[in-house]
Amino acid sequence: MRAIWTGAITFGLVNVPVRVYSATQDHDLPLHQVHDKDGGRIKYQRRCEVCGKIVAYDHIDRAFEDGDKTVVLTEDELSTLPAERSREIEVVEFVPSDQLDPIRFDRSYFLEPDSKSPKAYVLLRRTLEETDRTAIVHFSLRQKTRLGALRVTGKVLVLQSLLWDDEVREADFPSLDEPARVSAKELQMSSSLVDSFAADFDPTKFGDEYQQELRKLIDAKLTEGEAIDTAGTFGEEEDQGEGGGEVLDLMDALRKSIEKNRGGGAAPKKTTAHRTAPRKTAQKG
Repeated sequence: MRAIWTGAITFGLVNVPVRVYSATQDHDLPLHQVHDKDGGRIKYQRRCEVCGKIVAYDHIDRAFEDGDKTVVLTEDELSTLPAERSREIEVVEFVPSDQLDPIRFDRSYFLEPDSKSPKAYVLLRRTLEETDRTAIVHFSLRQKTRLGALRVTGKVLVLQSLLWDDEVREADFPSLDEPARVSAKELQMSSSLVDSFAADFDPTKFGDEYQQELRKLIDAKLTEGEAIDTAGTFGEEEDQGEGGGEVLDLMDALRKSIEKNRGGGAAPKKTTAHRTAPRKTAQKG
């Protein structure tokens, strides 16, 4: 795997350098559209609906449609908005793990310690395990501020981006307000049916049958010579650092963080558990 982002988990005065990796991948076979008569690729063009001309990216702005009005936003105007480029995964609170509804989970990322000593990483992992709590965090990715849940899977810390509260719809179905009487016998039979299907979840038992059969179909056509030269499907184109550092006193950082939260006094200067050299890593999703 290749890291998509590097930064640090911060809580109190503790700083835990990490590398971030996508935890999932899409296994669907990529398909594109071609002309049924000659196999040529279908090309989508950015054509203006007013003048009919094909428009280059340099001349494309963004716009928001608000009913019968549309607001055009230029790149210069968008550049005045606060850019989110923070390299911190900031812990804002620790909550009971059972309070997180899975419907709020979005994307998942593995976190790897990015320092010579994984002590601070292991300490945070074990603390989450023993307290059965999940860290709610703020972080930035692709220049967007995101809410996340930091939890433990095996030996690894996992960061899961969460949907914002206004992105989760409310389920309000009038049909569920209608009274429905369920007898004890019906409930008993339904429970027996559930018992007959009962098992421990093993994801390796399940596969994507459609993609498996699609791969077989493609392989069979390749074997039988039912394929065309890829280059022939295109027409003429139009112009258009290593982590590490000194390990400081982790206990001292933890102690000062607790004293700061209890006393409510002025915040002392942040002490990092690890000091890492700045790293130039492109942000990706």
